Amino acid sequence: MTESAYLTARFTQFAGGVRAEWRLTLDNHLEEVWSALTDSAELPKWLAPGEIELREGGAARLDFGESGAVIDSRVTAFAPLRLLEYSWSTPGEPTRPLRWDLEPLGPTTVLTLRLTVPAGEDAGRAAAGFAAHLEMLQAALIGIPTKFPFAVFKAARDAYREQVEQLRAARQPVQVLS
Repeated sequence: MTESAYLTARFTQFAGGVRAEWRLTLDNHLEEVWSALTDSAELPKWLAPGEIELREGGAARLDFGESGAVIDSRVTAFAPLRLLEYSWSTPGEPTRPLRWDLEPLGPTTVLTLRLTVPAGEDAGRAAAGFAAHLEMLQAALIGIPTKFPFAVFKAARDAYREQVEQLRAARQPVQVLS
């Protein structure tokens, strides 16, 4: 787990919205981390029950049950043990690409997560949800069952919203992302 209340994210503003990025080194082999991100038996331990078809164009479905949120999208990029991307949305909603990149580093794995949030949506809140789920992923990878950490979510949401506002207020040149 992290020493701070939430994971640090780096935010970038671009013409279509905001991108949040996290980079962490996990004390797990690449195969273990990949399994946590893709295996239907592992997903409920840190994210939600669901299934991801491991191929470009495959279905990506996650059901958050009581919250009413259901992700129903397609895999848009895929490389076994290295890359998984799908939209954090349902048909008819704006695309919210979620990209997981893995890199082995000896016995550890470097995980980079990028979340793209469309303009007009609350990027701080969306990113905070992933900060909480990344905490849950770290716990799941060391075998500690955990529930959604609302304190992490709330602390991250407030801090991330402030970061996004500062980014917008700075009127940084808007990047064009591909």
